[in-house]
Amino acid sequence: MSFQSRTLEEFRARNISLSGKCAVVGFDGFVDRIVHPVATRHGPGDAFTPMATIEEFGRRILAAAGKSTNIELSPRLEKLGGNGPIMASALLAAGLRLKYVGALGWPTVQPVFQEMARRAEVVSLCEPALTTALEFSDGKVMLGQTGNLDEITYARIIAVMGEGALFDSLSRADLVAMVNWTMIPNLTAVFEELVSRVFPTLPPHDRLFFFDLADPEKRAAADLSLVLHTIARFQSFGRVTLGLNLKEAQQVFAVLGGSQETEDERGLRSLARQIRQKLGVTTVVIHPTKSAVCATKEDTWWVPGPFTDKPLITTGAGDHFNAGFMTGQLLGFAPESCLTLGVGNSGYYVRTGRSPTLGDLESFLAEWR
Repeated sequence: MSFQSRTLEEFRARNISLSGKCAVVGFDGFVDRIVHPVATRHGPGDAFTPMATIEEFGRRILAAAGKSTNIELSPRLEKLGGNGPIMASALLAAGLRLKYVGALGWPTVQPVFQEMARRAEVVSLCEPALTTALEFSDGKVMLGQTGNLDEITYARIIAVMGEGALFDSLSRADLVAMVNWTMIPNLTAVFEELVSRVFPTLPPHDRLFFFDLADPEKRAAADLSLVLHTIARFQSFGRVTLGLNLKEAQQVFAVLGGSQETEDERGLRSLARQIRQKLGVTTVVIHPTKSAVCATKEDTWWVPGPFTDKPLITTGAGDHFNAGFMTGQLLGFAPESCLTLGVGNSGYYVRTGRSPTLGDLESFLAEWR
């Protein structure tokens, strides 16, 4: 029996509804402007050939060294962005009740977040950051303006939300997802306050934590080491999942004292297993572009993904994977099925530009060949 079939069996055997579950997600917020760099323009509007790959874009940049160059960015789309809002929107599509705390606009929520605000309870802390996302067939280059995120602190959360409301929301949450550590300079301090001040006072609950670092390459190794060990402390108050793409996993492993792993299935399983063992968390999940792997104390699991070389959109694919994986955990699915929901959620999104409902996801898995 294939991994898709085993996952579909779990759909049929369980009550696949998240209506009784709730989540708190935070803390970033971006306005995403998706653009295509123009290689050759043939006429007005869409009459151009885009740069196909990051390598082609890089060659154009390098050729300008000591001179100058002008690269046109053709706008494709402006939408809500940030790891938190995209993951939250995907969880909402799956049917989860949700409170979002983050940078959605101040004093009013910005237009790109209004649809999410109609479907979820939102607490906005400050103005959002801005990302210009250059999309290519082999990846994307994200150019961020993130100064507004400096305002996100524990004191700011309490000032806007109120300490009682924060404690109440976290006490009832089945999932607490805290993402985009890299772009929020004060987030380690927020984690420290939560793990030292807040969660020790809350009643016991079968709680899931999810953390996503979001490309920590620009952060100092000492800062990355500190936040990893701070994340591990949340294990005392629930089941912690650390989500990583391949590049992030390699960076984390290096900081934890590991050496380079191969990137085949065997190497990915080993990478996930060793990171989990070093941190002592419940689950480590790694999602390269064409597969995904996770490790728990029991074993490791690997599944291929429904890769397409002609995606409609790629920005947000990892956040949709994370939402799908955590949806599986909330539903009580087996680790392999959680991975399948993750790659299926991402695969549906990059083909359609929409976050799937659970029904959409089940149909996509049934049709996946």
